[in-house]
Amino acid sequence: MIDYKNSKMSACCIIVKYDGVNFVASSNKLTMFIVLFMIAGILCGAAVHEYASNDSITAWATNITLFTDIFLRLIKMVIAPLVFSTLTVGIMRMGETSTISRVGSKAMVWFISSSVLSILVGLLVVSLEHPGRGLNLTVPAGSVETGLAVSGMSLKNFIAHSIPTSIADAMSHNEILQIVVFSMFFGIAGASLGEKFNAPLVAALDVVSHIMLKVTGYVMLVAPLAIFAAISSVVATQGLGILLNYASFIGGYYVAILLTCLVLLSVGYMVLKKSTFTLLSMLKEPVLVAFTTSSSEAAYPKTLDVLTRFGCSRSIASFVLPIGYSFNLVGSMVYCSFASMFIAQAYNVHLTFSEIVVLMLTLMLASKGIAGVPRSALVVLAATIPSFNIPVAGILLLMGIDHFLDMGRSAINVLGNGIATAMLSKNEGELDAAAANTATEQETQVEA
Repeated sequence: MIDYKNSKMSACCIIVKYDGVNFVASSNKLTMFIVLFMIAGILCGAAVHEYASNDSITAWATNITLFTDIFLRLIKMVIAPLVFSTLTVGIMRMGETSTISRVGSKAMVWFISSSVLSILVGLLVVSLEHPGRGLNLTVPAGSVETGLAVSGMSLKNFIAHSIPTSIADAMSHNEILQIVVFSMFFGIAGASLGEKFNAPLVAALDVVSHIMLKVTGYVMLVAPLAIFAAISSVVATQGLGILLNYASFIGGYYVAILLTCLVLLSVGYMVLKKSTFTLLSMLKEPVLVAFTTSSSEAAYPKTLDVLTRFGCSRSIASFVLPIGYSFNLVGSMVYCSFASMFIAQAYNVHLTFSEIVVLMLTLMLASKGIAGVPRSALVVLAATIPSFNIPVAGILLLMGIDHFLDMGRSAINVLGNGIATAMLSKNEGELDAAAANTATEQETQVEA
């Protein structure tokens, strides 16, 4: 249950407390419906693929995704105002710019460290399993059109693109990194004016953030139907065989994902101790939403709410989480390292140790700030691997199963950001253990 005793917005606090009474029960129900609709989507898609004509399959796959499109549009509608309001309020409530720089520096150190750890895990698994060995594909003489936009991925363009020319344009296109940059400037400037001056704006933006979280609660009611539509569309088009094809690659990739989860949880345990298991239990719903929708953005509002209930300082969570969505893409790092080496193995391209190191560093840099781009990990691969004589045509080997790979990397991105935010809150002395214990007791009572 969220407690804002120190907030001056009493009416807003009453609403949040009132919602908290039944929050756990409704959360568990939503999780149950998500799982049931995902299974139903697989079965329905398989039936359509098996018994319908080709034209009917195409019509089904095209039309049923309307529900997924509606859900993702509704979520994207919430993201920009929510990120701006929560991040700005979080920075202003921190007060001194020294606090902001300290927390930001700690966050970036952890984000870079976690990226390196996830890359190493992906490299370890793909090197031991060799999923591309035996394919012996011929390197194509000419370029192959992959359908991915790969221009503008240089360091210069990346830095230039991160600076918004218009906050309205950034919000209209949901450019999270640009919104984060503007919010940081806006929040730091507001914090420098002092609490006496910025208090009305902080209170107003705090109300906006709570309203957007309430809107998110309504939007999440559409999630099970959207998940059913997304899963059934893919299975109807490609059949259950898509779940079996590339079994070695998919199996190895998810082993790498699970190992990365264990690494993140182990590091989290060093800081959070037994509270790590409570956090993992509370994050199961946003992780499941990210997994089934293949969108970590779809889980952002729920992740923020869960971290606040866990006991994280709202100012810390509102500051760290949006930055994590641009810089803490551990799932994408696992995928990029695993997939790039898989393609190299498939075409018998041998890389030296130094070439592998440079490739991984390039992938890590290129991935920052493009979380909102469709098939962003594929775009990063297509932009990077040609420089290392790995055929970009290898991307075509993965495009058919990318939806299922994206599910895993989206889910672990949410988990990684949740753990990072909780660790930084604990490190700053801003973690309320009592709130986490209360939430755990409520979940235990509901399950009982």
